[in-house]
Amino acid sequence: MNQTELTEPSLIAVEGPIGVGKTSLATRLAEALGAELVLESPDHNPFLERFYQDPRHQALATQLFFLTQRLDQWQGLRRNASDMPALRVTDFVLDKDDLFAQVTLEEEEYRLYQRIRQGLQRDVVRPDLVIYLQAPVEILRERIAQRGRTYEKLMDSVYLQRLSDTYASFFYHYAEAPLLIVNAGEIDWVNRDDDFQQLLDFMRTVRAGRHYFNPLPSAV
Repeated sequence: MNQTELTEPSLIAVEGPIGVGKTSLATRLAEALGAELVLESPDHNPFLERFYQDPRHQALATQLFFLTQRLDQWQGLRRNASDMPALRVTDFVLDKDDLFAQVTLEEEEYRLYQRIRQGLQRDVVRPDLVIYLQAPVEILRERIAQRGRTYEKLMDSVYLQRLSDTYASFFYHYAEAPLLIVNAGEIDWVNRDDDFQQLLDFMRTVRAGRHYFNPLPSAV
């Protein structure tokens, strides 16, 4: 699918690997733009903590729960479109589910997952702008440690690196919507208002295609 020009977006999606700051950026964007905020809910997945303790035996159940949860949220965006504000901001794209499946599932499990996903995923709304956040694995680990989720401390650097590489490969080929790739290791939109404003101003210039945002040296 060719990217179309972005005029007035109705759905902005923020994406990237664990710990990169998706939820914090999506929250600030929604506040700044007066948008409805739609967040995924990993803590509601009853298999997630068990997955980090025993990835081999809990991966499929964890992934299928996330798949149905995210599909319900994403399809709800279409069902409720007439009742929603003009703009919505979310901290995930539906394609992320397959990215995690690629990293966590064995080959036969992945084939089963794909069959289930293809049967369930129909008529889902596409974002008008995707913001993809990138950061080195060492920064991801620091941010994961700072937010203090006990089960995430079991996550190793090899898993994080594989996940980051899978994201990078996916977005290298992404052409479903205008794409803004952000160097999230060099910007702090939580604690520095100037950083957030600089990113927001740049985001508003995106109209089509692929764009790269690196903060100016004076802002870091």
